[in-house]
Parts: sequence; structure tokens; C-alpha cells
Amino acid sequence: MSHGGDIYKYAKILECEPDEIIDFSSNINCYEAENELTLTNKTITQYADFRYKELKSIIAQNYDVKPSQIALYNGATTAIYELFRSIKQKRIFLYAPLYSEYEKAAQKTKKAVFKVSRLGGDMEDEVLEKSIVVFVNPATPDGTYYDNEELEELFSMWIEKECTIIIDESFLEFEALPSIRHKINTYKKLYIIQSFSKFYACAGVRIGAIFSSKKNIKKLEPSIWNISSLDVEFLKQRLSDEEFKTASKEFHKKQKNELFEILENSGVFEQVFESDTNFFLTKSERAAEIFNHLLEEKILVRRCFNFDYLDNTFLRFAVKDSASHQKLRDALATLLKTSEVQTDELP
Repeated sequence: MSHGGDIYKYAKILECEPDEIIDFSSNINCYEAENELTLTNKTITQYADFRYKELKSIIAQNYDVKPSQIALYNGATTAIYELFRSIKQKRIFLYAPLYSEYEKAAQKTKKAVFKVSRLGGDMEDEVLEKSIVVFVNPATPDGTYYDNEELEELFSMWIEKECTIIIDESFLEFEALPSIRHKINTYKKLYIIQSFSKFYACAGVRIGAIFSSKKNIKKLEPSIWNISSLDVEFLKQRLSDEEFKTASKEFHKKQKNELFEILENSGVFEQVFESDTNFFLTKSERAAEIFNHLLEEKILVRRCFNFDYLDNTFLRFAVKDSASHQKLRDALATLLKTSEVQTDELP
């Protein structure tokens, strides 16, 4: 499973440049910051390790944890793989659907993988004692946020069964939703995965973090030079940019409402799922037709048939700017009009 719709592959198929395609498959914050990154020669000529302390302090302030409770990695995906290597349990329960790299990391570290559907049934029944559990909140690809009351029931059950708990909160910031990371102070087998690329719009800057107890972080021991000085400097500046955070959330709210209205009123989806982050999951028996029609218009969306418990009727649309939304609106209207003409022509 790719992390998006593979824009480069489809650019080749369409014989166009990647930037000619509107990429609704990518769920990166679409707000464009006005403040540019400033660099000095020292940023490039010096090793990054002496900057880590300052970056950890800024992260600690932003996420209400202690610097000693933070491990930094070359992206959240690297953090997942390294965490799985460090945890000795060989049985893991994935609450699915979820980010595909969790299963890949479990397989690579020779763990026995079991899946629990979030989409129906009792999520408390299947987990065995002293297992690893992975839960993404808000979830992907559906954007569901499980509030503290919902999660607390699961959390209590996991603790009772002495599980190692991994919670991925990489999409939490778009709507300033409550975090469960404070529990790292009371439950010593809890790890929080944090990607910075989604909300802070920096997929090319490779920094991810694990938040956990001081003892757990010491055991992880990430490489001293696993992130670059450029990565560190960018994230320091972006995390300190209060204007970016405020403007991003305001822009996200407006654009999210706009996209929902387009999808809901398009007449081509049986369901547009409610979302607590910057993308919407849709369901339509015509999903393959919709995907192909939009692709002809150089609009790429995310097919979701390769997520657990979903099939080829599901598509995901990420929130974009108004110009991109208008092109999507026009393309969906054309598809609906074509369908109506074809229906009128039936004997």
C-alpha cells in the first residue's frame, strides 16, 4: 500500500508533469505559510546533535511533555519500525483499518499480527493478555476521533491485560482534539507516535517522535545523527510560529466545510463519512468510475480498497484550497450530467 495515490505514477500514465495533477490523495496540511524558513551557514556546517536539546524543549512546550520523554527519529515511520524492534512481545493487535506501515513493521520484526475491526463489533473482546496494541486516533482513512470516554474503556481493558499500548496521534492537531499523551506519566507501557509532517505541512522534512516514560526513551536510544540540522531548524521555527498554527486551523475549518459540501451535494456518493481531521472517506458503488473520471481531469484521489475491512467502493478526499475544490466540483458535476444523459437514453 502506498501512502497516497502515487502522483508520479499517474503523471507518467497521463503524460504530464506531477504538478499538473491536483493531489486529493495527499493528506498534508494545504495551508501555505507566509513566514519563510531562515538559515545560516552554521545550520549546514555544524552537526545537528547540539541542536536536539533545544528542539526537544520546543516540542516539550508544544506537546506538554518533558524533554526526557521524547525520542526523535527520521520521520514517524522510522519511529514505528524502531519501536517495534525494541519491544520484545511477539503478539500484536492492530485496530484496523490503519496506516499500512504498522503491519509491515510488525512483519519485519517477526511479530504475530492480529486485527480488530474498528468498524463494527466489540473492540474489547479479542485482545489477549501481554500483547502489543496499536490504535490510531484520529483514525485513517475514515478520520474518526475516539474521545477520551470511548478510549478510556479500551485503555482500562488494555491496562488490565498488561498490554503495551501504542497510540498514533499524528492527525490530532487539525482540530485541537484532546490527547491521551498525559497518560505516559501513569502507565509505563504507553507510547505515543507523533508525526509532524501532517499538520506542519513538511513531508519533505523527516522528523517524527515517540513520547513515553523517561525509562522507555532511554532504552530506545535513537542514533545521535538520525535527523539533519536542516530538519531540526525547520521544525524549531515552525513549532514556534503561532501565526501558522492559528491560521492553519482557521483555514482548515473553512476548507473542510467547503469540501464536505461539494462531496455531499455532488449526487455521486451514497455516503460521505463525518471526519475529525483533514480528509473525508466516501462510499459509492461507482467509485471506480469516479476515480477514472477524475483522473482524466487530472484530479487524483485515494482509492481505499487495500485498507482492511474496506473495498473498492471507498474513496478518500483530502482538504485542499478553494481553486482545487472548484475543479473537483466541476468534474463531479460533469460526471453526474453524463450519467443522467446515459440514463435518459436507456430503453
